[in-house]
Amino acid sequence: MSDYENFEEILRSMAEGLGDSFQRKLDELDVEGFSSSLGVDADQAREWVDSAASWMRTQFDARATSAAPAIREDPLRHAEPHTLDLPTNEQGAALAALDSGRWVVEPGANKLASRGDGPAPTDALGLVRELRARDWVAIDGEVTLAGRHALSRWLDAATSV
Repeated sequence: MSDYENFEEILRSMAEGLGDSFQRKLDELDVEGFSSSLGVDADQAREWVDSAASWMRTQFDARATSAAPAIREDPLRHAEPHTLDLPTNEQGAALAALDSGRWVVEPGANKLASRGDGPAPTDALGLVRELRARDWVAIDGEVTLAGRHALSRWLDAATSV
């Protein structure tokens, strides 16, 4: 059972308990004594009490179901980076720099670092995560076969523009 279902069950149980307690108090109410003190017919007073009890039960039920957040299915629940994605310009440039050896993934730090001449990576940590999420870079920092294909797609897209 999920936390949401537990929470909803607890709220429902509380609402039922309050409703039962309210009903017991209404049952204990001396409607005839109450109606005579107000100068109203006992049957009319019973209708008022029944109407109030019905309204209260409706309110308790509505609160119990609306207090818990509605379950909405996340349309992106199964969305994840795909190996065949077209790299962004930043990702493509990183793949090219890694493939050529100008950039490396620092061991233990899991971030990009430049080696030699050329610009340094701007998002050294986030870029490694993105490349690894798509299986374009291996744990050791080497460009994978999928990464080489992604680099090719990126270069083809850049030259066709």
